[in-house]
Amino acid sequence: MVYTIRPPFFYRLLYSDAFFRFKQANKKLFLTFDDGPIPGVTDWVLDELKKHNAKATFFCLGKNVKAYPYLFDRIKAEGHAVGNHTYNHTNGWKVGFKEYMKDVEKCANEAFESSLFRPPYGKIKPLQFKAVNKSYKVVFWDVIAGDFDLSKTPEQCLNNVLNYTRNGSIIVLHDSKKAGPTLKEILPKILEAYSDYTFSKL
Repeated sequence: MVYTIRPPFFYRLLYSDAFFRFKQANKKLFLTFDDGPIPGVTDWVLDELKKHNAKATFFCLGKNVKAYPYLFDRIKAEGHAVGNHTYNHTNGWKVGFKEYMKDVEKCANEAFESSLFRPPYGKIKPLQFKAVNKSYKVVFWDVIAGDFDLSKTPEQCLNNVLNYTRNGSIIVLHDSKKAGPTLKEILPKILEAYSDYTFSKL
């Protein structure tokens, strides 16, 4: 899958049991953060969310939870949700079934348990999905900012969100070192732009 702001249509057909967006009667959005927790980024995100009384979902890497447990504990203590993002950020298109499931299970067994899962890069094979979907709610997205893409300016990433977000959207951002500088520019503007919405965890 080539990076697109919204997942390609065939994804919604192929993985129809997954979550891409929630239809909402009230004005509600779902912020999600991938690849953390990372010092200097995740803690900053938590501070910003607190300012706006916003809740979010953090799809964490097992290896980062093991390295920075105090940040993971803070995420949970402040009322946010957490989801499995594999232990090592494994690309499902590049590994076989057993290796992929081993990394998913390693995150659960050695780092933390969750009922939510997001495949790194959004790349997962149908058999992998079928197996993961037995134990987890698999969450893709409706809008991805692209803050991880160093070829994109913060303004472009912000516009991706502002131009494509609709009520009930699941929005992807990244609390990683690479995305950190762009994230710190755009997250406050996103929270302000949608101040009349409720930001909820999944």
